[in-house]
Amino acid sequence: MAKRIAMVLAMLWMSAAGFAQTSSAGNVFLGYSFNHASTGWSNTGNLNGWELSAERKFTPNFGFVADLGTQYGTLQMPVTHIFGGTGTTDSTTRVESFMFGPRVSVTVGKIRPFATAVVGIGHLHEDALDYSYGETCVADAIGGGVDYKLVPLLSWRVQGDWLQTRFHGGRQGDARISTGLVVNF
Repeated sequence: MAKRIAMVLAMLWMSAAGFAQTSSAGNVFLGYSFNHASTGWSNTGNLNGWELSAERKFTPNFGFVADLGTQYGTLQMPVTHIFGGTGTTDSTTRVESFMFGPRVSVTVGKIRPFATAVVGIGHLHEDALDYSYGETCVADAIGGGVDYKLVPLLSWRVQGDWLQTRFHGGRQGDARISTGLVVNF
């Protein structure tokens, strides 16, 4: 029995030593974000904004990421949803998301491709005419990207995600593309 306990403790110690060999403890990304969006009531349109994410790596190829994004702009909304009339009107729209999930990656020279699956909450705010609306729902995104190492602590990221929200009782699937600087620590 003592041998088995010693073997288990030795394996735990060796696996902990393996975690300590992670080349990077994580990274923080901040950049421009483009969202080809639909909110359920509005017509599909383009929103611009920013994305911030922080990744904590547990092994060289596996980490956990927190992702925060906000995109905003003007979309066309049918007037029937507001006043029961006909036609469309401009809607000042803001879509926010705050999601968490795993990220897998591999480093090959200066390039680090990765894949991410995150889930969390999405928030919509729309203003049109004398109408103001806000809603919070479940949001998720599946995607990936590539980091290109510029200097030892800085990389450039290009990332694409399929962002799903559930505003106005429906499901929206939007393409979100982000690019910007990554600080590795």
